[in-house]
Amino acid sequence: MLFFSKTGEMVQSFLENRVMVSPLTKQRILIVDDTPANIALLGQSLQNKYEILVATNGLDAIRMAQKTPHPDLILLDIMMPGLDGYEVCEQLKKSLLTSKIPVIFVTAMGEYENEARGFEVGGVDYITKPISPVIVRARVQTHLALYDQNRELEKKAAERTREIVHTQEVTIYGMAVLAETRDNETGKHIMRTQYYVKALAEHLIATDRYCDYLNASRINLLFKSAPLHDIGKVGIVDSILLKPGKLTDEEFDEMKKHTTYGRDAIVKSEQALGRKSTTSFLTLAREIAYSHHEKWDGKGYPEGLSGEEIPLSGRLMAIADVYDALITKRVYKPAFPHEKAVAIITEGRGNHFDPVLVDAFVEIQERFREISLKYADSDDESYE
Repeated sequence: MLFFSKTGEMVQSFLENRVMVSPLTKQRILIVDDTPANIALLGQSLQNKYEILVATNGLDAIRMAQKTPHPDLILLDIMMPGLDGYEVCEQLKKSLLTSKIPVIFVTAMGEYENEARGFEVGGVDYITKPISPVIVRARVQTHLALYDQNRELEKKAAERTREIVHTQEVTIYGMAVLAETRDNETGKHIMRTQYYVKALAEHLIATDRYCDYLNASRINLLFKSAPLHDIGKVGIVDSILLKPGKLTDEEFDEMKKHTTYGRDAIVKSEQALGRKSTTSFLTLAREIAYSHHEKWDGKGYPEGLSGEEIPLSGRLMAIADVYDALITKRVYKPAFPHEKAVAIITEGRGNHFDPVLVDAFVEIQERFREISLKYADSDDESYE
């Protein structure tokens, strides 16, 4: 009892007299040990250069490591009651919040097997007892420098990834706009339709419909892919594409080919990039471009697919595309009111459109109206 009383006074004295510094100016070291004397010795060795945090058991160590700002390095004793150091390290490495924090084990054990286990669970180094302050400072400084270097590399990689994604999105949008300039009455059609698709897909997830296919990542890809749905229009001659009146049967057959032209163009892009992943935005763009004019009853084009043979991406775009066409003024028709567009799409439930998607559309029809108004063409009539 005298020993623990005395060492308790030692660690209490260390905690009371340590230099308190801002975590913004100095790195943070978490010392985890159930022996106060060890905490005091490690703390005194490091407190002049680092901010020191202390935990006396494994559970407290995990909780403290997960708090923001996180420690920059953890000095972790192995032999502790409850969770030992190995178990603590394993749990830290399983959490996204703490997995990258370097852990240095501090132990009196020196057998090869124990050292091997420490590295297996994610430790980066060992410091053996009795502790040498000089060695502790050198090891800590080395691993903090490596940790800083890795974080800087990750930061640069993340910035580069953001640049690539931004470039990708701008390129997609530019290609889509190029296609839409061939049909200059569509205005912000591509922007509205991609937001319609996103809203519809997000509502499906929220109501547990098509959850086996839809997730946040795929919805993001759908959003990026949707603007390319009419990219094949670049292959349609102006006399047909820009014709103000009704197309003849022969002209309509030619117009239908924009789905094939779009698919083929995207396939060539996929081949050039070597993309084979089923989650590639180009794969979804290809599906949308080729299948968004298919109908649930099999009377659409170009393949005459029916039901769930039609990719969900194409079925989503079908509703988005038709709704926007209905509420938008064209040379051959006025802009229909929102209510009439909803009625027409509802009438197409089970023949033109997927019944599940129509039900979801009706449930969030006001969201469609909001999107149409937010991204309205400057010269459009009101949709209200």
